[in-house]
Amino acid sequence: MSDFDYDLFVIGGGSGGVRAARVAAGEAGAKVALAEEDRYGGTCVIRGCVPKKLMVFASEYGTVAEDAKGYGWNIEAGSFDWGNFQQRLNAELDRLEGIYRNLLKNSGVTSYDARAKVKDAHTVELSSGETFTAKHILIATGGRPVRPEIPNAELGLVSDDIFHLETLPKSILIVGGGYIACEFACILNGLGVEVTQYYRGAQILRGFDEQARGLIAESMIENGVQLHCGTDIVEMRRATDEDLEGKSEAGVSMGASMQEMLADHSGGTPGEGPILVKGTNGDTKIYDQVFFATGRAPNTDDMGLEEAGVTLGRKGEIVVDDYSATAVPSIYAIGDVTDRVNLTPVAIREGMAFVETVFKDNPTKVDHELIPSAVFTQPEFGTVGLSEEDAAEQEPIEVYATSFRPMQTAFAGRPDRVMMKLVVSKETRKVLGCHIVAPNAGEMIQLAGIAVKMGATKEDFDRTVAVHPTMAEEMVTMRNPVRSA
Repeated sequence: MSDFDYDLFVIGGGSGGVRAARVAAGEAGAKVALAEEDRYGGTCVIRGCVPKKLMVFASEYGTVAEDAKGYGWNIEAGSFDWGNFQQRLNAELDRLEGIYRNLLKNSGVTSYDARAKVKDAHTVELSSGETFTAKHILIATGGRPVRPEIPNAELGLVSDDIFHLETLPKSILIVGGGYIACEFACILNGLGVEVTQYYRGAQILRGFDEQARGLIAESMIENGVQLHCGTDIVEMRRATDEDLEGKSEAGVSMGASMQEMLADHSGGTPGEGPILVKGTNGDTKIYDQVFFATGRAPNTDDMGLEEAGVTLGRKGEIVVDDYSATAVPSIYAIGDVTDRVNLTPVAIREGMAFVETVFKDNPTKVDHELIPSAVFTQPEFGTVGLSEEDAAEQEPIEVYATSFRPMQTAFAGRPDRVMMKLVVSKETRKVLGCHIVAPNAGEMIQLAGIAVKMGATKEDFDRTVAVHPTMAEEMVTMRNPVRSA
């Protein structure tokens, strides 16, 4: 008989924690408990990937009527009903949360709807007052969005808030240039919101391929996003009556939608009322909402981790080794709380590797190299491997790239452009990076990622017969490099 209440106690009911818990219980026969203080499914299912992607789908229907006319259809554009969409969205999230709960229950995992803290190397304390011992503890608490440290930052939204707005704002300022900022700029623009985006850097999507970043920025601007790079907030505050009446000395610009907004203000949490923002670019403007997408932090606050001997990094992340083990031999951590590669499939893979290592006597490292990913801007961006810039710093390369107007939207009269790009090692001929900016790029990069992960060469791509007529055929028909570095 075990000296512990459980073989494994998981703290966090997101995708990584749930996967680890149910596999340890269902396949390894471990006695497992899991505690979650909020909703099961975590950031991805409840506050991130899933609701965001459904919003992406919703935002893309705005151009359907106009495109259809180019193909001979007489379809009239309607209006977007946020309330109807939100009702259906919430119902879908409830359904998915139920699936997660049932997965745990059917695997024999005991669930506790409570906040959990680490009391010592083998003890977990719940907010309900209960205390349990466990041979192993797994931290899978994920991360959270954070606001910048500027005066009145609490007036702004973060990504968690977007899904709970009672009504859509008429105008919004999005602050940030990462994938979350850019995705929501495209989503809200597609839903009819007047979108302005500030990013303090020289170009959005820092760290990604430079050519892809440029094309996405151009497309966002062309589609109506007012993108200002090299720009940050100087001041933000709740707009006064004088500001709204144009009597202040602030030189306020209200934007195209402001008069309508004043007549029927669409507020939302947190706070109510328009927000005045002064930018480093000299603009002073009133927005219905400000949305900060300026970073995330690991959920490690007030969990008793350091007191138990767990080492935390500079950002509060849990420091782990290649096997997700912390400085305390009985405590492990996976997912965004470790700030390694913050993607849901990576957290799931880390959870599986943890079970293999701890419960199946099969020490397993997680391979964090060559992970495909997608940014759901409009157009989408799919990427795997090295950017052209990073590859060129590593070794001599050849770059194969093409940009063109895709058949479907070109026929309808839209100016949209797509890009396909391969970064190739001169010495080994291996494809070091693959970058696609196009509708459904995420679907394409998943399959391209297999080839890149296997070490495919440019000649392997060349030997593959094209599927015609498709956008993706360009990946196997680019014969001559456009440049070398």
